Amino acid sequence: MDKPITLLTERQAAEVLSVAPQTLAVWRCAHRHDLPYIKVGASVRYRLSDLEQWLEERTVCTK
Repeated sequence: MDKPITLLTERQAAEVLSVAPQTLAVWRCAHRHDLPYIKVGASVRYRLSDLEQWLEERTVCTK
């Protein structure tokens, strides 16, 4: 069986990323980051898996 998709509100996604919800709105409008989002009617939703992948891609390891 497929794993269910977890959709987060803008506020929930902002909490995961430790940013303000307004920051996500700016990023979307300005195309500042390639963070995927989903439009559900007038609402914006984020897949938890997309947020996790986005964070993983930005992880910097220094030695």
